[in-house]
Amino acid sequence: MTLEVGTKAPDFKLPTDNAGELSLSDLKGKKVVLYFYPKDSTPGCTTQAQGFRDLKDAFAAENCVIVGASKDTVKRHDNFVTKQELNFPLVSDAESDLCETYGIWQEKKMYGKTFMGIVRTTFLIDEEGVIQKVWPKVKVKGHVEEVLDAVKAL
Repeated sequence: MTLEVGTKAPDFKLPTDNAGELSLSDLKGKKVVLYFYPKDSTPGCTTQAQGFRDLKDAFAAENCVIVGASKDTVKRHDNFVTKQELNFPLVSDAESDLCETYGIWQEKKMYGKTFMGIVRTTFLIDEEGVIQKVWPKVKVKGHVEEVLDAVKAL
């Protein structure tokens, strides 16, 4: 079950692209869009990342940072960031602890097969680390704009 609005967002400390490391507590005082996506360099994930990349300045104007999260390795993140010219960090949750903590590592069905995977989900976290909005089972089209509107409304 995913975390709910009004819940304190669980902290994490994970490796990022470009040999970095990021923890949620490092971002206290800023709004945070934490979005979980299934896999680097797949069509929907690429479109979503490009959307956040293209509107990064609009988010920054609202004192908001964007953080992408998937189970991809740091090396895959590096390739994805370079190829798509991404301008925000991607955290590597290779052990899926973060995915499980946030409740987005769930059973999925595709082509008649059942498997565990990341359900595309976005969390909006306020400056005090409290979840203000959750978008479960995100459809990519129009999503980034919808998130930006919610950030502006905070």
